[in-house]
Amino acid sequence: MLQFGDRQSGLVYRDRPTAFGLLVEAGRLACVRVDRDAGSYFDLPGGAVDGDETEAEALVREFIEETGLTVRPVSRLVEAAQYFRKTDSTPLNNRGGIWIAERVAFDPAARIEADHELVWLDPLAALSGLRHEAHAWAVARMLRQST
Repeated sequence: MLQFGDRQSGLVYRDRPTAFGLLVEAGRLACVRVDRDAGSYFDLPGGAVDGDETEAEALVREFIEETGLTVRPVSRLVEAAQYFRKTDSTPLNNRGGIWIAERVAFDPAARIEADHELVWLDPLAALSGLRHEAHAWAVARMLRQST
């Protein structure tokens, strides 16, 4: 598994199992713009695997919560880890799969995370706009495999 991000000395990074998704429609990549006190940033839809969930189950749940999109996980494209600090400064190491997904349904009212907004980015713009290096790497892998 590739490890991304800079580990700051003196901090203890808790490993957090995660699943994120790549959904492309009409040449655009589904992303979320997250608005927090510290500002806005772009992420792939996804997040923590809760309890006994599988990555695929977490991916479906996270997509609905963050975007209102119901997706079907198609394949696990890559596995990666990313050191980072949450907006509340908690140090984490997201570890898990980044999946190719396809849309099943869309219900904007199903989105429950008010600080997340579904945005469709050109995949090349996403390479430089995504907050996490691991996500940008996954987008690059997806683009290379689709050519």
